[in-house]
Amino acid sequence: MNNFTKAVRGPFTIAEFALTSTLMQFAPVNLRQWQNYIEQEIGFVLPERQLQWLVNAIEGTAISNGLSAQELWCQLPKNTELRQCLLDNVLIHESRFFRHQPSIDFVVKCALQHKQVSDIDSLVRIWSVGCANGQEVWSLAMSLSAKRFLDYKILGTDVSEQAIKNARLGQYDERQRGLIPQPFQQFIEPFSTKRVKDKVSINSLSPASKMMDVNSNTYGDWQVAPILQSYVSFAVHNIFEKEPPTAHLQHVIICQNMLLYFRKFDQRDILNRLSEQCALHGYIILAPGEALFWRPSNMRRIAHPQVNVWQKISA
Repeated sequence: MNNFTKAVRGPFTIAEFALTSTLMQFAPVNLRQWQNYIEQEIGFVLPERQLQWLVNAIEGTAISNGLSAQELWCQLPKNTELRQCLLDNVLIHESRFFRHQPSIDFVVKCALQHKQVSDIDSLVRIWSVGCANGQEVWSLAMSLSAKRFLDYKILGTDVSEQAIKNARLGQYDERQRGLIPQPFQQFIEPFSTKRVKDKVSINSLSPASKMMDVNSNTYGDWQVAPILQSYVSFAVHNIFEKEPPTAHLQHVIICQNMLLYFRKFDQRDILNRLSEQCALHGYIILAPGEALFWRPSNMRRIAHPQVNVWQKISA
């Protein structure tokens, strides 16, 4: 019996029993098996309070592809498109513009300081890990460009293909626009409003996209100004894997509010990989309170009242 098909032994919680019963109309596969599959693929561990999200993702993926949940389960090992569709639906693409202003301010300060001490042609390279739909990347681009700092490249990566497609488009609804401070409104421009149902079949949307449709009924009310496009790039990348998304070392790596979905030993492995991709004297920025257990010999934690930041002190 291989890792994909083996059943997980152990008692269910009351919540798991309740949620599993909703799956039984589709397939005799218990919810714990689905959880294990997702963790084996991308290391992603859904908290128990979010198991209904997993059920919705399974049901949505199966129905949109004309399958039962059991048929979906059987086809996952041999169908990469179905696998990616399920992962896109499971992943929680939670992000927003200027989510943590102190971290953004720290990056801008680092970029300006780097330029003062580096060669005139040296680019500041920034990597946003788990960028979701791209709001963090565009927030950084707006902040740097507002300072007339143009010698930078920002890479945004996420394991979700759908999230990366959205990030590249740079099109968002009116609620997101309200999160952008006035000094940075110069970097957005109108875009023709279009209902989601006119843009794409509702069955092909992730659960998160469906919820956005319910709340706003629009998608693409405005877009990031094309002037920023040349400074950013996006790529599908699984941080759970050892291979980095680029050969370039990064001056700043931002990985916020993502580690909480991984087990502690996986968090440590991910952080060690990030430190390998960080340039000497570069920085890794985590969300406040994240990974306080980390004690790498080649990094030191910077004393900052609002930002959880580490600097690389040795190769």
